[in-house]
Amino acid sequence: MVALGAAAERHATVTARRDMPMAVPSVAIVGRPNVGKSSLFNAIYGSRVSIVEPTPGVTRDRVSRVVERNGVAFELVDTGGMGLHDSVELAEDIQVQILIAIEQADLVLLVVDAKEGLQPLDGEIAARLREAGKQVLLVVNKCDRARDDAAAAEFYALGFPEMVTTSAAHHRGIRELAEKVAAALPPHAPEQEPSAEPMKLAIVGRRNVGKSTLVNCLAREPRVLVSEVPGTTRDAVDVRFRIGDLEFVAIDTAGLQRRKQVRTAIDFYSGVHARKAVRRADVVVLMTEAPMEIGRLEKQLAGYIASEHKPCVLAVNKMDLAPGVSHEEFRAYIRDRLPGVAFAPIVFISAVTGQNVMRLVETAQALHEQSFVRVPTSDLNRVMEEATARRPPPSTSSRLGRIYYATQVAVRPPTIALFTNEPGLITENYQRYLAKRLRAAFAYSAIPIRFLVRARKRAGGKEAEKRDAD
Repeated sequence: MVALGAAAERHATVTARRDMPMAVPSVAIVGRPNVGKSSLFNAIYGSRVSIVEPTPGVTRDRVSRVVERNGVAFELVDTGGMGLHDSVELAEDIQVQILIAIEQADLVLLVVDAKEGLQPLDGEIAARLREAGKQVLLVVNKCDRARDDAAAAEFYALGFPEMVTTSAAHHRGIRELAEKVAAALPPHAPEQEPSAEPMKLAIVGRRNVGKSTLVNCLAREPRVLVSEVPGTTRDAVDVRFRIGDLEFVAIDTAGLQRRKQVRTAIDFYSGVHARKAVRRADVVVLMTEAPMEIGRLEKQLAGYIASEHKPCVLAVNKMDLAPGVSHEEFRAYIRDRLPGVAFAPIVFISAVTGQNVMRLVETAQALHEQSFVRVPTSDLNRVMEEATARRPPPSTSSRLGRIYYATQVAVRPPTIALFTNEPGLITENYQRYLAKRLRAAFAYSAIPIRFLVRARKRAGGKEAEKRDAD
């Protein structure tokens, strides 16, 4: 077993820099392995965020989400199992992350297992929490039925005056627990106005390209584990950070693998969560390494990002490891290999030294702002007429493709409704052409544009359409 004291010594060497306190209090879920911490986290949050598997060491990083109950918002933090056996990969690193979560917490939920009963490690964890001077709420999990609650009384021996019995698997006692958490937290200053929704920045790529190192660089603290061990990151981890007065959320994701390399449920759910991170992001950073060939995985990721119409920045890490290759040469190589996101800006960075990382964030911000641009209908149709005159829509032997009218109907992404005589003729290839012309003309020059192709009959019905075809 990894000694909790050893992890504490290592934790003492870590300086966690937080320029500004979090806007909401922090609630950390801790306990020994396999007591149901991640299941409890998912139940309170109301969605499957943390990966749940009956294997010690599945949760490695601090997984967090902001929860609101009874008008009180708080950051709920899932952690790995305290006291993991040293045979578990990265066991000591996991313990350091747990101790950081405890240190930053306003309230700690100590989770124990009703089915296994009181264990010596439960007492050791309780003692450490008392030493840390933390407010603790004891949660006796796996009380699947009301009659299991009586057996929970033995956990009063841990020395905490109040406990809540729950069953995360059956969603029993979750509402009561959330209400107790909200009631136990310190009140907020009522004069503070709610801050704007932070921009979400999903960082994706294959394994070991430096995604977690980049997240730690942005957070300016060891927020997620960094290791040469492939697959270190498993969950999609939200990390809040500030630059000046602006707040952001960086989403660290597991490195994606080819399908034939996905052998375990953990690998499968890691990939699912990475794709989910893309869907909920405002901007996606597709990260590569300069020494690595851009292959099928990057193409698949780029295709998925494009299919979700997400603004994208291509971040090239470790350019110093590719001597003799200029930025322009590598830029051309990327454009050739990833034509689906050819409009995406490319930023060369060093996640270790922080070189150009601020430029990466500024670029992402610019793309986010572009996604809100709305173009006047008159200007849109002027450019559309010029584009169709330069290159008419596809046609068949019996039909000429025509676009009668265009209007922007939404933002994030900019969404253009096209009214045409034959939607089937406005192919994806032609839509890419139109998007390129629109990006060249308007202020959304580096983001994807979505088209909604609609049929419209002209006055005169079929006879008019027949005249069009002739």
